[in-house]
Amino acid sequence: MNKRNFITLSLAVAASVLSSAAIAQANVSRIVVPFAAGGARETLARTFYTELGTELGRTFIVESKGGAGGAIGTTYVARAEPDGRTLLMAASSHFVTAQIAAKPAYEPVQDFVPVANIGTQSYVLMISAALPAKNLKEFVALAKSKPGEFNYGSAGIGSSTHLAMAYLTNVAGVDVVHVPFKSTQEAANEVSAGRIQAVIVPNAGIGPYVQDPKLRIIGVTATKRAPLLPNVPTIAEAGLPSYAFESWFGLLAPAKTPKAEVEKINAAVNKVLALDVVKQRLATQGVQTDAMSTAEFGKVFIADRELMARVVKSSGMKAE
Repeated sequence: MNKRNFITLSLAVAASVLSSAAIAQANVSRIVVPFAAGGARETLARTFYTELGTELGRTFIVESKGGAGGAIGTTYVARAEPDGRTLLMAASSHFVTAQIAAKPAYEPVQDFVPVANIGTQSYVLMISAALPAKNLKEFVALAKSKPGEFNYGSAGIGSSTHLAMAYLTNVAGVDVVHVPFKSTQEAANEVSAGRIQAVIVPNAGIGPYVQDPKLRIIGVTATKRAPLLPNVPTIAEAGLPSYAFESWFGLLAPAKTPKAEVEKINAAVNKVLALDVVKQRLATQGVQTDAMSTAEFGKVFIADRELMARVVKSSGMKAE
């Protein structure tokens, strides 16, 4: 092979490699989690992303972009190309950061289109086992006796865990200081270590906490007891009858994503949610699947904005 032919062949091979890489990159879709890696929402996204990729004939990756109470990852998706390749793993807290921020970086409704509902999840209230409180009533009484001395953790300002706990302290009439962390796992570890006193965490991955002797689970935020924790009362049963908090989980896409693409992803998600293996995985995360059409999810999405606005107002939550 002469030099000219060798150079021509080399250039052709290089072009082929670059072309293949470009095609592979174009076929990659992302589910963006707007909180730190290792959190409950990332775990949830990983329960179905492989099957979703198979159904759509794409390679999906789960990408955590935490920070600013979820605003960094959420803004990233809002500004992404509206081609259906970048999706946001959202929850009820999607509305909160924009409501409490002085200058929100995104508009929670106008910048997104609802794609598919995944399901609903409740949360549990955990306190340090070092506290002389065995149940919710005793914890509330103890907190009232020491206003401003107790701290509670969350996955960040404006997260579902922040909202749930801020709402609870408002209903209970206690002064407990919020300490934001990068994830609920980090906050729970701080409660276990005795450095803060309480945290509300999702049912997802509750197993390790149940086994931790330094933690005490004293209430479930839903209106019904959790199947995974049948002996733990709801917070309403435990002494705060007006309290209830649950969160939906779903996928959002950037505004202006073509309707045909949105409907295609919705149909694929609903097929995946019907798979027994996916149902089982989600059940172990404490998530009850609830497949919806895009129109149905859109109604839930808009209604939840109104609900979250009321909860934020009643809880007194503010940007910190």
